[in-house]
Amino acid sequence: MQTPQGLGFVITQLINLTNDTKLSMWILYGMIVVLSIVVYHLGFAKKLSILKMLITYILLMFGCSFLTFLALRIPIVEALLASVFVLGIYKIRLHQSKKNKATT
Repeated sequence: MQTPQGLGFVITQLINLTNDTKLSMWILYGMIVVLSIVVYHLGFAKKLSILKMLITYILLMFGCSFLTFLALRIPIVEALLASVFVLGIYKIRLHQSKKNKATT
């Protein structure tokens, strides 16, 4: 099996690195969960009660298990990384804009 150039699919790189498919899938699932939580906080999170937040995270982790299987064919991790990057820049610029507006 030939590895893709550049970043490639993360799962291919993980399998080549660990030589263990099961471990690679768990690492991929963990990466998708962490990146999904970061994207959720950067773009969509609101103040919720503890119970609602717990339910949200459980449902997010359930959805990430589905995304893990999709990541075998499409670049889910790469898309989440791009989302984190774009939303992070948006939040930084929004914060700077509010700061400049407050001082003016």
